[in-house]
Amino acid sequence: MKDLIEKINAEFETFSTEANQQSEKGNKAAGTRARKSALELSKLFKDFRKVSIEDSKK
Repeated sequence: MKDLIEKINAEFETFSTEANQQSEKGNKAAGTRARKSALELSKLFKDFRKVSIEDSKK
């Protein structure tokens, strides 16, 4: 679970950087990378939910 949380934090950092580049500098390519990162975060959050539920049942 700890590894999963580290992956989520790293991916969020990437998303935050790219989203800021798009909004502040108008970098269109950064917007594409931010959207890709958002999809990856969505998958990671679903995995976290599954792991969290399993841990709470123990």
